[in-house]
Amino acid sequence: MNKLGVLIVEDDFAVAQVTRGFVARNPRFETIGVAVTGGEALRAMSDAVPEVIILDIFLPDMPGTTVLARARAAGIRAEVIAVTAARDLDTVRFARAHGVHHYLVKPFPMQALHDRLDDVWNAHQRDAQFTGHLEQADVDALMRRDAVVAAGQRKGVSPLTLERVAETLGAAEDPLSATEVAERLGMARVSARRYLERLVESGLARRSPRYGATGRPELLYSMRSTA
Repeated sequence: MNKLGVLIVEDDFAVAQVTRGFVARNPRFETIGVAVTGGEALRAMSDAVPEVIILDIFLPDMPGTTVLARARAAGIRAEVIAVTAARDLDTVRFARAHGVHHYLVKPFPMQALHDRLDDVWNAHQRDAQFTGHLEQADVDALMRRDAVVAAGQRKGVSPLTLERVAETLGAAEDPLSATEVAERLGMARVSARRYLERLVESGLARRSPRYGATGRPELLYSMRSTA
């Protein structure tokens, strides 16, 4: 199995070593470098392009957001996991606008980082299916996946489960109820309903009532177009 290379950008030596140990415990990834400043990070990226960058937003020489912007301008398309104590909306919006789908607030446990790394691995494997010229359906699938990943970054929500629910909904010819989604995925109806509502809240899905002969109307869900 080919491992994905990780660049850790963290000015606190102790935190960097702990993060390196976390990465080492995930068999799909390996640390290819550790940078303590933004300048070091940019030089490291020019020497060996990483597939993943674990990026601290607060660095001594420049903000992590500046590192991110310069990396993107240089054509670095690595997946970025922003790791920081910053919780302000502007920072989160900037990161999201530059293709960051994963955001961890310090301090975080190893499992939280592994969850994000696993999301990156799964997305990498799915993207490998698309080669050469993309059809509209391929573009729609990629766009939807990125939007679902972003929507999954909320406490109490599993990005992988959210993506499975979204894929099930997107593959259905007709709108589905929470019960139908639950049956197809082998999960509890209440859980299916929670993830469906998360998709609705994020603007990725819509809900509509289905009226029967008696009783309350049943809610049906369908994915919105990515256009």
